[in-house]
Amino acid sequence: MVNLSKRLNAVASLVKSGSSVADVGTDHGYIPVYLAKNNISPFAVAMDINEKPLASCKALVKAEGLEGHIKTRLSNGLEKLNEGECDTVIIAGMGAELIVDILSSCDYFKQFHLILQPMTHPEIARKYLYDSGFEINNDIIVADGKHSYSVFDAYYTGKIIPKTQKDYFFGNITDFSNKEYFLHLLNYLKNKSKSGVDLSEVISAVEEIL
Repeated sequence: MVNLSKRLNAVASLVKSGSSVADVGTDHGYIPVYLAKNNISPFAVAMDINEKPLASCKALVKAEGLEGHIKTRLSNGLEKLNEGECDTVIIAGMGAELIVDILSSCDYFKQFHLILQPMTHPEIARKYLYDSGFEINNDIIVADGKHSYSVFDAYYTGKIIPKTQKDYFFGNITDFSNKEYFLHLLNYLKNKSKSGVDLSEVISAVEEIL
């Protein structure tokens, strides 16, 4: 049985039971295998741009006897996913800029329940979702080892509502107990503001939490 890290477990927790899932940048395929073994997802497409991790994924899928449930594909982003094949897309473990590039390169990304875990700059991914007519649902800060990560999911509503810098950095976070995450964010914001960007609203909001 695959044991997920806290980061990947948070990602998997946002998958709705019965969903068909495309895991972009699947690496070793831990999430699709976990979803299949726990009867959360009956079908998944595990995709990666690199052959070596995809080979590891194929080996794991075979070892777990899940060839009938999980398809593996060498793919640049969502390039090899057929329209209508999956209803949920997971993109975890890469920078927000790359996540945005992957989504913007897919003509039908608005059809998906998106589950994202950017390793850097989650505010960039949130802004793109808001600007594209998505609403962020769950927005989790998860501590794993020495780092804390943002994990959030979103659905397309078609409503584009004006947002502020605070919205991009805070999204729909409801649990502010991870002080280390927000202390790190505060340091980043203060350094960023030295370049002339007005982040005073966000800085004040973070200071209130701390």
